[in-house]
Amino acid sequence: MQNPPSLHSLAKMIDHSLLHPTMTDQAIRAGCELARQYGVATACVKPYAIELAGSILAGSGVGVCAVIAFPHGNSTTPLKVMEARAAVSAGAAEIDMVVNIGKVLGGDWDYVSAEIAAVNAAVVAAGAILKVIFEIDYLEDAHILRLCEICSQHAIAFVKTSTGYGFVKQSNGFYAYAGATDHALRLMRAHSAASVQVKAAGGVRTLDDLLRVRALGVTRIGATATQAILEDAKARGFV
Repeated sequence: MQNPPSLHSLAKMIDHSLLHPTMTDQAIRAGCELARQYGVATACVKPYAIELAGSILAGSGVGVCAVIAFPHGNSTTPLKVMEARAAVSAGAAEIDMVVNIGKVLGGDWDYVSAEIAAVNAAVVAAGAILKVIFEIDYLEDAHILRLCEICSQHAIAFVKTSTGYGFVKQSNGFYAYAGATDHALRLMRAHSAASVQVKAAGGVRTLDDLLRVRALGVTRIGATATQAILEDAKARGFV
């Protein structure tokens, strides 16, 4: 491997995801302790857990990321703005917001653009950054390209593929999702401004997955398999 990344730089690509609806406070505490141990970028939590996460991560260099309008993006714009402001006030340094998926699919781009701009303005004014979640399993390429254009126009910090909960009903009646596909990641990197970073979430479960999406231009991932990824990196000689 030419110019291999350091173990530290790999860790700082990871938002350790603590978003499953069944997670207890005990599980969130354990997840934050793990995030602190491995020195990742952030622990990503639901809004009510921001202060808990902050108390565990204080002084560690690991930030708190909070999701809003999660996972379906259906809140009104004023509620999204209010939730974002409250999350930053509680201690979140990064906000991951789900777009209004129905408005995207319906082509109401004025609404989508205005909402992204409003939430971003609130987040940035409070000293944090915004990641915009597309939920790509529901979208066509044209939707992804237009969202990248809008996010670039509004100088969004990150575009993000998925929530990890965007399940689509299959022909056999079961639900599944693809998450951060290479195809979508290439589109997002190619059609976003150079200043807009790309976060891959959903399906990045191994070190090889992380290295593969990194090669596509991804600078952040959402992962629950943080420990396995970074222990594998240590075992394979990343330092």
